[in-house]
Amino acid sequence: MNKIPVKTAEELVLMRESCQLTAAILDAVEDIIHPGISTEDINIFVHRMTTEGGAVPSPLNYKGFPKSVCTSVNDVVCHGIPSPYVILKEGDVINVDVTSYKNGFHGDSSRMYYVGGPETCSEAARKLVRTAEQAMYIGIEEVAPGKHIGDIGAAIQEFIRESGFNYGIVREYTGHGLGREFHEPPQVVHVGRKGTGDIMRAGNTFTVEPMINAGTFKCALSKVDGWTVRTADGLLSAQWEHTVLVTESGYEILTEGKRQRKKGA
Repeated sequence: MNKIPVKTAEELVLMRESCQLTAAILDAVEDIIHPGISTEDINIFVHRMTTEGGAVPSPLNYKGFPKSVCTSVNDVVCHGIPSPYVILKEGDVINVDVTSYKNGFHGDSSRMYYVGGPETCSEAARKLVRTAEQAMYIGIEEVAPGKHIGDIGAAIQEFIRESGFNYGIVREYTGHGLGREFHEPPQVVHVGRKGTGDIMRAGNTFTVEPMINAGTFKCALSKVDGWTVRTADGLLSAQWEHTVLVTESGYEILTEGKRQRKKGA
């Protein structure tokens, strides 16, 4: 039985607002990413912009998470906790993961940023970041009514296999449904088999957020804070994320920002 919630037209009007606030925050974050700032500076900025937008940061106090945003630098795969002691330096890559709760709905998205600009980062880092972004869009292209959730992961897995790089796709951490709840059905795994999983229906909303590691797909959860996830081999990781809506004819990206390319069907 398909348990993925279907949003009404009225609900989607409200959810688009939360998603577009998230997109606007990520657009603005691009302007503050530079060598010398701390990840806590990013947290303060995101928290202020979220509340000024009439929303609440979804991550704050979620299952004990202590901050308003996740900041994952270099080999941190996801759920990096902002800290005044983590100072960004030229050549770093960072994922900033923002979720805004407004009008009773969540809007979730993340992007990668080059600290000091792409020219300061290694070619290997740039290729990984670009490949992860492409993988997200490849997965999103599979979103349409009547298709299976497993089609998303299958397409991403095939793309990475054909990319020419020996990249690992993280298994333990996945995309997810969201709306009135931060995490709803379905679980969107970024590997898989075509034709498996729940069937998508118009009105479904969920995230597509592949995490691509430069080496092994295996990860290690911090025993110190219980949140920070790093690559098991210490190599870089990259992630991009959008909240998408299944429409009558295909999909709509709800968290596309003004500084991102427009896609959809």
